[in-house]
Amino acid sequence: MRARGRVVVCSVLVAAIAAAAGCSTGSGAVTQGGSFDFVSPGGRTDILYDQPDQRGRPGAIAGPDLAAPARTLSVDTDFAGQVVIINVWGQWCAPCRTEAPELQKIYQDNRARGVTVVGIDVRDNEIQTAVDFVTDRRITYPSIYDPAMRTLIAFGGRYPTSVVPSTIVLDRRHRVAAVFLRALLADDLQPLVERLADEPPAGS
Repeated sequence: MRARGRVVVCSVLVAAIAAAAGCSTGSGAVTQGGSFDFVSPGGRTDILYDQPDQRGRPGAIAGPDLAAPARTLSVDTDFAGQVVIINVWGQWCAPCRTEAPELQKIYQDNRARGVTVVGIDVRDNEIQTAVDFVTDRRITYPSIYDPAMRTLIAFGGRYPTSVVPSTIVLDRRHRVAAVFLRALLADDLQPLVERLADEPPAGS
């Protein structure tokens, strides 16, 4: 596994938000039950967990559907057995404007292989601005509306909530296969997505 070592990302981020949310360790900070413990050796921005038996599971990833807030969108329920690319974004985030169409391309090109993209929209207190962002860019993959970052904090493993955009890639068993703490292009993700799509599903 490339992500060995114990240099926690929160220790290298200089942001007040990280101190308030990303580095929280109180009893309400992390949903219990996940086995994923995020670290970033040397403060790296690309962390790959290559060996399937060394991947951990995050806490529950669920929350209001941005397109229909009365409905709960759940990764485990709605995308069982799929490779899931979780993207943390906000309409206020300049790099997200470039990244979103790239993720849409990944979504369109790989849906038939059992790959999906799920956004987590954070720190957007006005839901309509987030909806407009998605509509204007013709984004068709779903997003969880998470202005208070409850869903993201529940992800667990001391994940750095101050880093936006960031992307977490889950394998078919919804274990963390990669974390990217930067904006991505479709070409950055495509080789990884292909490898994970070819891995056997749970129970095989």
